Amino acid sequence: MNFHDFDFKERLLDGLDAMGFEKATPIQEQAIPIILEGHDLIACAQTGTGKTAAYLLPLLNQLTGSESDQVKAIIIAPTRELAQQIDQQVEGFGYFLGVSCIPVFGGGDGSAYDQQRKAFETGADIVIATPGRLISHLVTGNLKLDGVEYLVLDEADRMLDMGFYEDIIRIIQKLPKKRQNLLFSATMPPRIRELANKILHEPREISIAISKPAANIVQQCYLAYDAQKTALLQKILNTSDFQSAIIFTSTKDKAKSLEREMQKSGIEARAIHSDLEQAQREEVMLAFRNKKLKYLIGTDIVSRGIDVDGIELVVNYDVPPDPEDYIHRIGRTARAERNGIAITFISDKDGFKFNRIEALIERELPKFQVPPSLGESPEYKSRPAHNGPRKNFRRKPGRR
Repeated sequence: MNFHDFDFKERLLDGLDAMGFEKATPIQEQAIPIILEGHDLIACAQTGTGKTAAYLLPLLNQLTGSESDQVKAIIIAPTRELAQQIDQQVEGFGYFLGVSCIPVFGGGDGSAYDQQRKAFETGADIVIATPGRLISHLVTGNLKLDGVEYLVLDEADRMLDMGFYEDIIRIIQKLPKKRQNLLFSATMPPRIRELANKILHEPREISIAISKPAANIVQQCYLAYDAQKTALLQKILNTSDFQSAIIFTSTKDKAKSLEREMQKSGIEARAIHSDLEQAQREEVMLAFRNKKLKYLIGTDIVSRGIDVDGIELVVNYDVPPDPEDYIHRIGRTARAERNGIAITFISDKDGFKFNRIEALIERELPKFQVPPSLGESPEYKSRPAHNGPRKNFRRKPGRR
């Protein structure tokens, strides 16, 4: 479906043409007409499916020509990185529209808060915010929401995982009763259903390709003990010509440790984690986005908080504890119909966790031994076809 098939205003279509946007993704095909018709919506769609444009384009279309100085739309996101990316898309899509937008998130120094307060005084059509900072402005009276007509919750499941449920309810209590509500989530656990029942009115529902990696991602695994992982990663990067890669670790301490090991070996890699100041995180992300930094190391907070084109490789240094996180991690590559590679290191303790991932994606992935120079790999024991014992690892004879 072409974007010109939607009932968009000419100025919005001019912006899409200028950005080279022609064909809508499945989530956009289904969501845009529902939103334009004014219905509430609950949409299950993972990152990388085009969900941000699916709600931004109809919102921008509706807000074009609005002369009110009140905030008309609130978009709530779990992380400052995602809020920044949404703001960048608003700026791109709305280049010809004259729609104003203010990103509101924590971090940085006190001047950032003051700049946000002053921006509210001049007025904005859209506010994109993280829950905590939005509440801060509401409590101090800097921001009034009396004119809000649209509420968007992006990555609602991640916000609940991060403990924002009460904050979201508190924000909603400040909004006019009559409004259009759009909830986007990568997964649909019971708590999301509970939230949807509280805030949505007779919503339409969409579910798009959840829990399935893109077909153009080549998925591979290496059987490696924890002590072999760093050397294996270095070997992969040194013998390949990847220009952009993300390496996921299970904890921020491991991310910091891996950064030190990589830099000692002469591989330029930077870690992004919550211990960095906001300015430092933005510096790392800017370098990675502008291709001045090849390799980014991070935890699962990065998997849903980054939207960078051209990532060729994703490495799961540690197997994620949640199968859904595997989908989000490897979804960083193979964007915009490009090809990508996802490599997972499976240790001797990861058998059950990886079983769950393979069950979710409904396929068994190829598993390779580490190069002989790194020693022996743990042996992967497959689960029988019948309902037998779970897969697990066993050490080769004589391995201690």
